[in-house]
Amino acid sequence: MDISLVTPAGKHSRAGNWTTAARWGRILRDLGHRVTIAQADERCDADMMIAVHAWRSRSSIARFAGAHPDRPLVVCLAGTDIYGFQHSHPQETQMSMDVADALICLHDLVHLEIPKRFHRKLRVIHQSALPLVTPRRPSVRTFDICVIGHLRDEKDPLRAAYAARLMPPESRLRLIQLGKAHNEQWATLARKEMAGNDRFIWRGEVSGGLVRRQLSRSHAMVISSLAEGGANVISEALFAGIPVIASDIAGNVGLLGADYAGTYAAEDTGALAKLLMRAESDPRFLAGLKIQCDRRAPLFSAEREVEAWRSLLLDLAP
Repeated sequence: MDISLVTPAGKHSRAGNWTTAARWGRILRDLGHRVTIAQADERCDADMMIAVHAWRSRSSIARFAGAHPDRPLVVCLAGTDIYGFQHSHPQETQMSMDVADALICLHDLVHLEIPKRFHRKLRVIHQSALPLVTPRRPSVRTFDICVIGHLRDEKDPLRAAYAARLMPPESRLRLIQLGKAHNEQWATLARKEMAGNDRFIWRGEVSGGLVRRQLSRSHAMVISSLAEGGANVISEALFAGIPVIASDIAGNVGLLGADYAGTYAAEDTGALAKLLMRAESDPRFLAGLKIQCDRRAPLFSAEREVEAWRSLLLDLAP
């Protein structure tokens, strides 16, 4: 098929939406399809459309559905769709959900967040990751924790830095944060925190290779988000064999499992600090988190993601 893959993120963006679209494009081409990736589709002449983001891609979705109601249309629900736009802009967001033949979600608890009438359309496709090329070599001199993701409100990005301030003087914890500031206000906050917090290093936006290198040198990763549609950075950490410490939001629990021992109440700096202290001081606790992560890792294999797409396309084929 000729497939139009629409994503609100531009080609040179390191945002999750572009990363997801680019990986899906490779999968679909490997399955034998022709794929065009763009921020909008004005032509509406493809055999099928896959749209990342129900609200931001709503114009392309509406045009394609109106021009070809008999052709397959798949919509991926982004975290901002699930936890934001379906409430702030319900008419437009749910229009995209209504006309879709299938709704892709990236974690196992999305059905709890959307109207029941859409449940039959839901398909969970876990985002895949690759194992590290070289073995993990966490720092010996310091206890390194990484935080990976853009600095913006819904990520609560400096929560781990604030928690690092509460560590006891003897702690060797060092927090390395990777990710572009969404605006100058966040950049200023990060620079101010770095100036006043000896444990915190912000390195800004870096390449995917440097992200993976930092993962290989870290003892654990923190994801402190207030809302997530299913963060690929969790897949990366699990496949790299790195324990995760996560806010207890549905998007994280839906990837790590309801029984995961490394979660804390979102925005609770003290609770996060306690988990960081325990991870550093109790090797058995950290090893237990790694065991739990290793058990979840197979969900995020490339083979499993390819098979999920193959199955979906077979089900939707005209």
